[in-house]
Amino acid sequence: LSSPRCSGYLFQRVGKIAATAVGGGFLLLQIANHSGYVQVDWKKVEKDVNKAKKHLKKKANRAAPEINSFIEESTEFVKRNVVLSSGFIGGFLLGLAS
Repeated sequence: LSSPRCSGYLFQRVGKIAATAVGGGFLLLQIANHSGYVQVDWKKVEKDVNKAKKHLKKKANRAAPEINSFIEESTEFVKRNVVLSSGFIGGFLLGLAS
C-alpha cells in the first residue's frame, strides 16, 4: 500500500469510529438525562457557551480582515439558507458515518 492510500484508509476508519463514539455518547447522555441519572445545569452550559463565543470573537477580531469577512458571509449564508445548510450538514455526517 502506498502512503496516501494507507493514511486515507486509516482516516476513514478513525472517522467512522469517532462518529460512532460521538453519536453513541450523545445518545447515552440523552437516555441518562431522561432517566434521571444525569441532570444538566443548562444555565451553566449557556454561560460557558457565551464565554466561549466571546473568546472566539476576540480571537477572530485579531485575525486577518479577509477571514473575518469570509466568516461573516458564511454565517449570513447559513442563516438565509437554513434548509440547505442543514441538508448539507446531515449529508456530510451521514457520509462520515458510512
